[in-house]
Amino acid sequence: MGLVSSAMTALENEPAAPATHEPLVVLDHVDKWFGQLHVLQDINLTIGKGEVVVVIGPSGSGKSTLCRAINRLETIGSGSISLDGQPLPDEGKALAQLRAEVGMVFQSFNLFAHKTILENVTLGPIKVRRQSKSEAESRARQLLDRVGVGVQADKYPAQLSGGQQQRVAIARALAMEPKVMLFDEPTSALDPEMIKEVLDVMVDLAKQGMTMVVVTHEMGFARTAADRVVFMADGQIVEENTPEEFFSNPQSDRAKDFLGKILKH
Repeated sequence: MGLVSSAMTALENEPAAPATHEPLVVLDHVDKWFGQLHVLQDINLTIGKGEVVVVIGPSGSGKSTLCRAINRLETIGSGSISLDGQPLPDEGKALAQLRAEVGMVFQSFNLFAHKTILENVTLGPIKVRRQSKSEAESRARQLLDRVGVGVQADKYPAQLSGGQQQRVAIARALAMEPKVMLFDEPTSALDPEMIKEVLDVMVDLAKQGMTMVVVTHEMGFARTAADRVVFMADGQIVEENTPEEFFSNPQSDRAKDFLGKILKH
């Protein structure tokens, strides 16, 4: 909780860009198995354009699998997932196009070690979006400035701190101009002092109306930046509510138990 920055506090007093609630991502009766393990059980979830949905829950609850299913890094066993009214394609060019519409930021930064920061951010726009090198570089520099690492553009990932690398990873995802951003525990691999700088960037994105699905253990971010908190346990969505309602008045015993454990620390 102490990691929550003043930017988050300010956000509480500033109206967020209103979610239009026009559906953007729709999961309909989604099931997923790993062998005998039923990791996603009849998941029904609709994420509106401009909405920030934070997914929390104990380890092994299916949060990351849910996040990864939205851009088909994980296939599903049954049910359907659609993006902006279109079902997720199975493979080929259509799947590559879908992934261009869905930005993804992982626990590990997944930057190309042999490419400069600028090259990491321009690679997708040039190869997938067919942007010219000059156009891609101009946009990349704007984004790197926006996330606070513009001066690092000509360095290599190993020359940056973990927090800086994760901010580059966010800029790289934004460079594709995605319709939705997925964050899969983006701060869990970072040292504590670096968590704040990454959360600040995410708060800024939320304020600017980016549609976001965030799997995180950072309850301060969930309280402050989310439009909705989704609580998962044992592969199921147990409860979903506004942050204020969820944290002050959880409805399920599972959520009460979870919050009781984590909020004591």
